[in-house]
Amino acid sequence: MATQISKADFRDAMARVCAPVNIVTTDGPAGRGGFTATAMCSVSDEPPTLLVCMNGRSTQAAMFLSNQRFCVNVLTHDHMHLAGKFAGAARDMEARYASARWQTLTSGTPALSDAIVNFDCEIETVHVVGTHNVMIGRVIDVRHGSSGGSALLYVDRSYTQPTRLGSFGG
Repeated sequence: MATQISKADFRDAMARVCAPVNIVTTDGPAGRGGFTATAMCSVSDEPPTLLVCMNGRSTQAAMFLSNQRFCVNVLTHDHMHLAGKFAGAARDMEARYASARWQTLTSGTPALSDAIVNFDCEIETVHVVGTHNVMIGRVIDVRHGSSGGSALLYVDRSYTQPTRLGSFGG
């Protein structure tokens, strides 16, 4: 039988994993919300599907589930201030949204105008795993941004950007 690791050990180990930073937004009958997330990845390209993890204890969790839609906005390094606001530095949702330019996508979700890419999704299913809701979203629209900025990454509990290492091979 495997020994159970502590929450602190797991969190410290996961902090060493580099991940792109995203702002996940929603709007609908339950209201407009948004949060910063690194737990996002593709699930399938047939049909186009991705997943996002959201803390089920978040005050916004019920809003996302009720609206049944979300948009994943992939951030550039220039969005670091915005990532902080949507991670909780700005409690007021209007203040969060006032810090950037937005447009409305097919589902009605707000999309960051200068994101690297926006994935407009309808929630297909939600799985509760531990403390989090794993929201599986069917991608109904994609908007490729015109930004040439570097991706915003999160590793070792801080924001960074990719660096060019040169070409690979011999």
